[in-house]
Amino acid sequence: MRIRTRISILFTLITATILLVFACTVYFSAVENREREFYALLKKEAYTKANLFLNAKVDKKTLEDIYHNNRKILNEVEVAIYDTRFDLLYHDAVDIDFVKETPAMLQDILKNKEIRFYQEKWQVIGITFPYKDKTYIITAAAYDQYGYNKLNSLLSTILLVFILSIFLIYAAGIFFSKKVFQPILEMTQRVKTISATSLDARLTSSGNKDELSELASTFNAMLDRLENSFDAQKHFVSNISHELRTPLAAMIAELEISANKDRSIVEYKTVIDNTLNDAQKLKKLFNSLLDFAKASYDSSEIAFKTLRIDEILIDACQQVLQSSPNYKLDIFVDPAIEDEKLLSINANEYLLQVAFVNLIENACKFSPNQKCLIAIKADENRIQLEFKDDGIGIDPVDLPNIFTPFYRGSNKDYSEGNGIGLSLTRKIVLLHQGEISVRSAKGVGSVFSIDIPHRSLF
Repeated sequence: MRIRTRISILFTLITATILLVFACTVYFSAVENREREFYALLKKEAYTKANLFLNAKVDKKTLEDIYHNNRKILNEVEVAIYDTRFDLLYHDAVDIDFVKETPAMLQDILKNKEIRFYQEKWQVIGITFPYKDKTYIITAAAYDQYGYNKLNSLLSTILLVFILSIFLIYAAGIFFSKKVFQPILEMTQRVKTISATSLDARLTSSGNKDELSELASTFNAMLDRLENSFDAQKHFVSNISHELRTPLAAMIAELEISANKDRSIVEYKTVIDNTLNDAQKLKKLFNSLLDFAKASYDSSEIAFKTLRIDEILIDACQQVLQSSPNYKLDIFVDPAIEDEKLLSINANEYLLQVAFVNLIENACKFSPNQKCLIAIKADENRIQLEFKDDGIGIDPVDLPNIFTPFYRGSNKDYSEGNGIGLSLTRKIVLLHQGEISVRSAKGVGSVFSIDIPHRSLF
């Protein structure tokens, strides 16, 4: 069932319930009013007949004739008058005597001064009437034909209006829900036209600060992120293809040349060395891509634990020296750090070590002296690391783009690389809720600074 239909039905049910409560209130109020007013009429008729009989001394026969004549065309009130000894003094119609008064009833009237009750659908009232130091007991009874007819007419009208109202309310609910959901239907049709080849399409917004406009804005923001992600992915794949094609093409060319004719052992060895060198480049590229993928995971899916950052840094230095023993590395720890807890952070050891290795290798391979100076500072809020070199520096034009994947600046001819290292390092630092920045001057050197918070360790 469509939401629009469910809302219309729910709206109709709620409104119908309110109307039903209102109708019942009106009807039962009318029932009570009819009963109260008719009892008042009976009481008035009882007093009138008593005054006519006792005070005006109207003849019994005359009063009875009036009653019988009126009864033919009206629901005349039947009145009976008794004294305190329960002797019948007057009765409009002894032959009919609908009430059939009993001594117990009369005693009850005398005791309570007034009683009211139903006999079948006839309403009966019993009252005492004081006259000239005497007390008389009067009963009056009648069937309120006019009142019941009005109630039946009211009930029929209420039922008819209620049923018609339900249909009208449901129709109005369908109409207005269609109006309300029209923008959503338009959004749905628009979304159906959006695909991977048309991510530049956007939902139109009315500009009102309502939920639908907010939904459209949120969806457009999501499309912006998807479009950027697709563009980055296409750019990423294109760069990977380029980076893979170069060493593979070199390897294939070397092997094809060596396979064309017999070569000497020295020549075969040269081909093997060149092919091995290209294979090492591929291996390094694959490892970098794997690390880049790991650093792109949701932070909630990456395991973090409490680690000493100086220990991670030492492991990174050992890894670098193992592959490049000629590199020179110096680590300086701020002597003001007296509490070892200031060197502890919540981190992923593998990823953070990868980031440190990248920064150390960059500092050494772009420095004539192949040296990197590493400084560690810390306070109760964060840890700061600096990786300093005395190398060729970074061109100011390249500085805004050095963290872009596969970006190679003007120093690409100085040393080989694939442009992934710094972008990977930045992702890892951001995963640790840290910040990375760089200061560099052409021909002077570069300083990469990393600030990583302790993340509520204390």
